[in-house]
Amino acid sequence: MLAAELIDPMLPALKPTDSVGQALDWMQEHHVGQLVLTDQGDYRGIVSEELLMDVADDERPLGNVMRLFEQTYVHEDQHLLEVLGLVIQQQMEVVAVLNEGKEFIGTISVGELLKQFAQELGVQDIGAILILNMNERDYSLTEISRLIESNNVKIIGSYFSSAAYGMPDRSRLTLKLNRRDISPVISTLERFGYHIEAAFANAPVESIDQERLDSLLRYLNT
Repeated sequence: MLAAELIDPMLPALKPTDSVGQALDWMQEHHVGQLVLTDQGDYRGIVSEELLMDVADDERPLGNVMRLFEQTYVHEDQHLLEVLGLVIQQQMEVVAVLNEGKEFIGTISVGELLKQFAQELGVQDIGAILILNMNERDYSLTEISRLIESNNVKIIGSYFSSAAYGMPDRSRLTLKLNRRDISPVISTLERFGYHIEAAFANAPVESIDQERLDSLLRYLNT
């Protein structure tokens, strides 16, 4: 999914002539702490509720207040993951979307972005979630997929998280599967040396190693 498809048409764009009071009212109405400021179609940055609350005069025009992220925005053809990476890195609540001509075309809210990201991962689909702990050099989604699919189960979403520097054996692979009963999958992966760190499923999980299953259940309850 691209940035242009993530635009929230309900979020207004502020103008330099709008007042501080108007901006605060719109932020409260739309349940956001930031809004984009534009000037005749040109992106001018983001105004923040936190900063506006420090302005004594509610009638002061936004053109005369401090703005954030004046050089931070996304292009309409950037991927969802690129947008997500930017807003997390910069701790933004909204992000402006510009077209090829660098004209402002809309605003993405972090709330909508996270919702779409969850859908891309298949979070709302019925099925189990597995978290595998592994050494980064052993990571092969092709091999893991082959083992899982040998049990007539499909991977519908995956996310690989690299370990911290100096801890290569602590990488994690999170998998969303299309089945609730994942006992055969766990047995197969363990037989081939994969370590199951956690499992989340709507059906009972039976491991060939009862001690490890007990540890897993303790993990899920913490």
